[in-house]
This record gives sequence, C-alpha cells and structure tokens, in this order.
Amino acid sequence: MPITDYLIRNAEMYPNDVCLVEINPINENEKPHTWSENALVEGDRGVSYRREMTWEDFNRKSNRFANLLLSRGIKKNDKVGILLMNCLEWLPIYFGVLKTGAIAVPMNYRFDADEIKYCVDLAEVDVLIFGPEFTGRIEAVAHKLKRVKYMFYVGEDVPSFAESYEKYIAFCTSKEPGINIQDDDYGAIYFSSGTTGFPKAILHKHLSLVCAAETEQNHHGQTKEDVFLCIPPLYHTGAKMHWFGSLITGGKAVILKGIKPKMILDAVSREHCSIVWLLVPWAQDILDKIDSGEIVLSDYELDQWRLMHIGAQPVPPSLIKRWKEVFPHHQYDTNYGLSESIGPGCVHLGVENIHKVGAIGVPGYKWEVKIMDGGRQVEKGEVGELCVKGRGVMECYYNDPKSTEEVLKDGWLYTGDMAMMDSDGFIYLVDRKKDVIITGGENLYPVQIEDFLRAYDKLKDVAVIGIPDERLGEIAAAILEVKEGFTCTEEEINEFCLGLPRYKRPRKIIFAPVLRNATGKIEKPKLREIYGGGQSLVEAQLK
Repeated sequence: MPITDYLIRNAEMYPNDVCLVEINPINENEKPHTWSENALVEGDRGVSYRREMTWEDFNRKSNRFANLLLSRGIKKNDKVGILLMNCLEWLPIYFGVLKTGAIAVPMNYRFDADEIKYCVDLAEVDVLIFGPEFTGRIEAVAHKLKRVKYMFYVGEDVPSFAESYEKYIAFCTSKEPGINIQDDDYGAIYFSSGTTGFPKAILHKHLSLVCAAETEQNHHGQTKEDVFLCIPPLYHTGAKMHWFGSLITGGKAVILKGIKPKMILDAVSREHCSIVWLLVPWAQDILDKIDSGEIVLSDYELDQWRLMHIGAQPVPPSLIKRWKEVFPHHQYDTNYGLSESIGPGCVHLGVENIHKVGAIGVPGYKWEVKIMDGGRQVEKGEVGELCVKGRGVMECYYNDPKSTEEVLKDGWLYTGDMAMMDSDGFIYLVDRKKDVIITGGENLYPVQIEDFLRAYDKLKDVAVIGIPDERLGEIAAAILEVKEGFTCTEEEINEFCLGLPRYKRPRKIIFAPVLRNATGKIEKPKLREIYGGGQSLVEAQLK
C-alpha cells in the first residue's frame, strides 16, 4: 500500500485525535507570520505559540491541496517543490502532493537563491510552494525559473509573483482525489546534503517511503500512545522518516521550532513526549545545562520519556555514558542512513544493544549489509566501503546516470562510508571515503581522532580535516570548539593527545566553531576551504 493510505486510514479510525502539534517558543511581542490561528501558551519557562491538528484536519487539508494541484493540470510524475520551515502546514502539503501522483520535492531551507534555482532546474520542478522566509531568495531568481508554472505562498502579505496557498485551498473540495497510486510509482525527490558540492537529486518510489515507515516502527516499537518530538528539518529524510513511525501507528507528534535545552525539555514536559530524536550537539547542550545547574530536572515532567535516539553523525560513547547517568531509565538507539537509502534505519544499533555504543549497529529491518574493498568482501576487522541493499534504496540520481552508476551496483548502494565489522557482527563507521587523510603514506580516519578528542571535557565539538603539507602531503588538523565558560590551550590538547599513536596526533590545533549543516553533519569541505585551501588529497584522487 502507498504511504498515503496510512493517512486515509488514520483519518477514518482516529478523526478527532490530535496528530500534530506545532510549538514556536518566541518573544512575547512576536507573532509567527504564517499563523492565521494561534494560541499563546504562557508558563514559568517562557512564552510560546501552539497550534494543533487532528487526523481528520490533516487529511482534509491534504485533499484540498491535492485538488488544487489537479485543477491546475498537475498529473502523475510532475514535480512540486516544497520550500518551507518546519510548520503545521508542511506535512499536509507533502501528502497533498503525493495524493495527486506527483513527486514531492522537499528543499533545504538553507539554500541560497542560486542553489534554489539549481535544484529546481535539476529536479524539473513544475510547481513551487514556499514560505515568507524565502521571499527574497525566490524573488531573486523567479524570472529564471522558466519551467515552474505556478508558485504558491504560505503566509500573509503574498508577493506579486506568487499566489496565496490559503486563499485557493479554501475553495477546493476536501474529497479524496481518487488517483490510483501504486508502490512502484515515484513519490519523492530528496537532495543530498551537499557536503561534497552541489546537491544531487535522489528519486524514490512510494515503496521506499513505506519501507521507512515500517523500519522505524519495527526498530522503536511506537504505539498509538507514544508522542514523538520532532526538531530537525522536515525537508530531510531523517526527521520525516522518524515521524513515519507516528503515521503508521496513528500517534501524535510535536514539531518544535527551537533547539535550546530548556525549549526541548519544556516541550517534552508539556506535551508528554515519549520519543525524542536529537543530534549530538543538542544532547551535549542538554547535559551541559544540567551539569551547570541552569536546568533542574525536577522542574519538568519527564517520567514518560522512554527513548532518546540519535542519528546523522557518529555518536561519542562518552556522550551516551553521561546521558545514561542522568537518564538511567531511557532506552537509547542510534540510526545510520543516507537520503539514498530513504534516511535512517538501514543500519541501527537497537535499544537492546547499548553495550555496543560506538557502533552504528547491525542491518536494519529487512535490510542487507556488506563491506567491500574493490570487488572483494572484506573479513571481520577489516576496513572497506559500507554497502546496503533493501526496499528503501533510491531509484537513481535524477538526470545523473553517471553518478547513479557509480553508487548503484546489482541492487547494492555503495555509501561512500568506510566501515568495519567486529567479531560480533556490529558495524563501526571509520570515516567518509573522501575524508580519509593520507599523511606520509599512512591512512588516517578523522572520526577515530574526533572520538578520542571528544573525551576531553572542555570541548563542545570537534572536527578533524586534512590540510596540505609539502613534506607529508597532508596533515591532520583539529578544529576544536570549546565549551562556554571554559578556556583551553594548545599545550593541553597536545598533552591529552599523547594517548594517541604518534602518527594519529593532530599536527595543527585550531580553536574555532565547528560548522555543521541543518542535519548535524560536519561541513568538512567548508572547513577545508577555510583552513586548508580546498579539497582533501583523497577528494582530488577520487575525481
């Protein structure tokens, strides 16, 4: 069954149950400009706007947008770009697109005007729907978007080059569009994170979306009673595919527009959230605020919170050890995936395997895994390229057959991640193939050095990159972000690094912010550009 059938089922079975809540913690005198209906929530920990939606409302609004698109001639395999910040409108719009048989094209809210144009052109977008945060960027390139037939605007003060989303869906029927959609129909195009250059357009079928929902629910055991707190951006496969666990069970989810520790704990407390997906920096920030006394856990209702899971990046074992000391009753899981494998879950640790923290885990539900070195499958304990196979593997890179051939081989997705499997069958990420540092003929894997440095208690975040060196080709440079209120010296770090083999010790120490994208991944190309003069030696060799 296509993913849209779950929404129809929920609207029939749980019409009056709240399915989505949006919380926007803001200053008292501010008002979110996309909200025509809002409720001000005041409490001891600040002021926020809160909106909610039932499953019946969700389905009705999806149908109205679907029927609006159909009335404009949109048909199967046309593409509808979605450029919105996280908001209550996001998911009904996404499902409205899917119900027409068209392909939903979520777009990164950090894209600048040129990147928007590039992605719209690459995915051959026919309709673009956007919010007020993007008006200036869209206006700068609107005259160049020749293929785009219609632009819809979500919010007040509609710009002259777009039409009002709210105005037109108000006049559309809320009846089911009745378009026949099969698992093998194309459903969505997602863009790669762009950490290696301009993004690639990743085409998925409805089968992939259903795979993500079933995988998530199998891994984390969601029930109708669970409440999922969603913080990361919905344009990315990570957040949305974790939310699919709520969709498949008919549970409630909370969209939080804020990442500060007090905002997160306040949302968990007020909305009785039981499942929270965090990125590493957010989890670290929460623990730091608890350690400093700025957050007192007894001020919050947290007994219902049963699962904290992390994805999108390697997780320091020291962080989870600290977390379990503070939250001993929490289950913990980490999830590995790529947009090419429909997001998290092709490999996961499993809540029963916390003794293996540091590993990304074992093959996910109905996924296969192998580790390859050229044409040879490596033995346990050897490093090679991680490959995955399952129903969630992408169809192709849209309009890019050369790149598709490089990563799809006999149904296997070659991830570009270097990994090894231990004697128990657990997989450990070593690094990205393009991030390997070759220094004096030795291969250095930055993730291993980063994990070591993160154990130093004065450091908030760490990134290790290769920078050019005349004698050794490359050397390892550590970019270190120090915790607020602490000072740290190069001598301290060098002394701490005596615990590493000599060839793995960073040759250069840089105290600076660690740049991460919206999904939590370290932006190493940008760091290399700032501190190293461009691409790594391995990147140059792979081109």
